[in-house]
Amino acid sequence: MAMTMTQKILAAHAGLGSVKAGDLILAGLDLVLGNDITSPVAIREFAKFGKDSVFDKNKVTMVMDHFVPNKDIKAAEQCRMCRDFCDDKDITHFFDVGEMGIEHALLPEKGLVTAGDLVIGADSHTCTYGALGAFSTGVGSTDMACGMAIGKAWFKVPSAMKIVLTGRLGRYVSGKDVILHIIGKIGVDGALYKSMEFTGEGLSSLSMADRLCIANMAVEAGAKNGIFEVDDITLSYIREHGAAQPVIYSADPDAVYDEVINIDLSEIEPTVAFPHLPGNARTFSEIGDIKIDQVVIGSCTNGRLEDLRIAAEILKGRKIAKNVRTIIIPATQRIYLEAMEEGLLRIFIEAGAVVSTPTCGPCLGGYMGILAAGEKAVATTNRNFVGRMGHVDSEVYLASPATAAASAVTGRISDPREVIGV
Repeated sequence: MAMTMTQKILAAHAGLGSVKAGDLILAGLDLVLGNDITSPVAIREFAKFGKDSVFDKNKVTMVMDHFVPNKDIKAAEQCRMCRDFCDDKDITHFFDVGEMGIEHALLPEKGLVTAGDLVIGADSHTCTYGALGAFSTGVGSTDMACGMAIGKAWFKVPSAMKIVLTGRLGRYVSGKDVILHIIGKIGVDGALYKSMEFTGEGLSSLSMADRLCIANMAVEAGAKNGIFEVDDITLSYIREHGAAQPVIYSADPDAVYDEVINIDLSEIEPTVAFPHLPGNARTFSEIGDIKIDQVVIGSCTNGRLEDLRIAAEILKGRKIAKNVRTIIIPATQRIYLEAMEEGLLRIFIEAGAVVSTPTCGPCLGGYMGILAAGEKAVATTNRNFVGRMGHVDSEVYLASPATAAASAVTGRISDPREVIGV
């Protein structure tokens, strides 16, 4: 039976010769992930299994990233529960203050995910690892608990959407613009419980940062997962980060897709998602004069070194507009150090920005950038729902690091190409 990339990974992990869309399967897991918000619930549920240990101490990981360094007593207690559990269960991959990062940037960087893996995480943006050719998806904390206990999870095999990429991106256009364009085209439920499978000759022009960003936001189109065809760029990244030997799955030529979408990357323009949905995407021909109060550059979507470099290129020698708070968050400690060694942090600070330790904080309205009523923010994060970053009467505009940096300079939502003059 012909299968897609995702279906082949699921079949292999379920020990089956083939699967088809709609099948219910029990599949083995290569990694189970939780963070400081979702893990405590899973830990309480895990206790009900009556087990003394997790199924594999090397295949369970917890990353303290949402409210860390702890913002209040409740956050501190949540993290303490995770620390105690991981210490008691001798969990190998526990990441806390000083060695942590934003989970979906950290795990690929640490080489904990490779092509062909099956990963679940109690965080919706676990779909990020599809950039490496893995099947990864977000689950609830109860499913995380079960995964920690028995190393397996139930799945309904998704149907698929094939996205064929051609051409090359223009200057100051990135993976963020691509995924906002796609979600704007198909809607926030356009890939509901489907696998978004990316292929085509255009892949060769997308960096790993672009791919991680695109896969990260597959869930914003309602997808079960996003996954990229494995190529030399993927394999080079896997080798560089010391991940396990990849297992490469390619879709069969006659695999069945619900829909095929063709995207010419050369036609993508800088794109902004207006409140209050990621699918409310507009290009600058449709954007008027919108004054902003805050810019956030970071998150599991766009906090990688490549993102910081493009922001620094735009901010270098310029000043952030008066009354615009600009917060820049390297996604991991390693990225923070590399940005420091390259002089990027000096550029940010001299421009008038503040640089934070790695955290998810402002993305979910946790801390480090909460919005007041009526305030508007441009953010490189992945969601702009009502009240997502603070007050229900605030507004979040999703954009690329280039657009966010350009907007910080002008104090208005701005096309980076116009600010730079290209």
